[in-house]
Amino acid sequence: ATTPSSRLVARDFFNILLVGREDGSIMAPRRAGGCGIAAMARTAAADYPAPMETSPASPEQPGGGSGEAFAPFAMIDGDPACGLLIVCDHAENSVPAEYGGLGLPPAEFQRHIAYDPGAAAVARRLAAELGAPAVFSTFSRLLIDANRGEDDPTLIMRLSDGAVVPGNATVDAAERARRIARYHAPYHAAIATAIERALAAGIVPALVSLHSFTPVWRGARRSWHAGVLWDRDPRLAVPLIERLRADATLVVGDNEPYAGALRNDTMYRHATRRGLAHALIEIRQDLIADASGISAWSDRLAAILATLNRDPEIHHVRHYGSQSD
Repeated sequence: ATTPSSRLVARDFFNILLVGREDGSIMAPRRAGGCGIAAMARTAAADYPAPMETSPASPEQPGGGSGEAFAPFAMIDGDPACGLLIVCDHAENSVPAEYGGLGLPPAEFQRHIAYDPGAAAVARRLAAELGAPAVFSTFSRLLIDANRGEDDPTLIMRLSDGAVVPGNATVDAAERARRIARYHAPYHAAIATAIERALAAGIVPALVSLHSFTPVWRGARRSWHAGVLWDRDPRLAVPLIERLRADATLVVGDNEPYAGALRNDTMYRHATRRGLAHALIEIRQDLIADASGISAWSDRLAAILATLNRDPEIHHVRHYGSQSD
């Protein structure tokens, strides 16, 4: 049973989930469609085909209502011995009710400044197809960016792509620490827990992070359909790029549209520092704006990752270091 002291809410947008507390601990999984990986895949993919972004919680009513506590993460309970762990840093556009939408109009929360449209839907289907565990943030990047280190100056943005964020204008050290403790730290503790579960199951997992990027940036059209970001560890990223580029219809960026070396971001923190193989996948948002696009990209990535997952090299600890060090 949930209690006010546990500070959690069962956010049932995946049907198969673990509920996250602020301290990073989790409750037991709750399933609604049979057991086992095959049943989980059928439930998640067949019963929940629509992307969760189609009906996001509004900033005024995050997490299903202002009377409920706000869970900082959600998890799909896949097979910890699968070999892959899926993460989605910018899954949702919600903020706790106490922040009053950060003083922004609701329309701003439909933009890329609040979350990565389409990324969570692809990640959810991908996890279901692969039978993999997955961890999702449940708070908007406008509240605090889950893909930044605690010391990063862009962790809490006062101005984001032309939008002034009134609720962040006067954030001091105490409020910064509060947001880290309540939202950022529990999300990262959940990822660490998922990694430890895989190790306990006898497998060194490879990490796959799902993001999306805008088709146009500062007036310039972006030609890439997708990009793979990585630092110095080539084990998963390079063959992933090669297999995506084998489709002549795709323009695939290698560390584009962004560079993959960012000190203390999610991949640095959980993969580079631990010597785990990893890749961050960016998909252009207009390509995953509807169910057909989401299905096409999740199927494409699932087929490639299932093959790459059979390479024993990605399941060893190897320390390559980082260009950001």
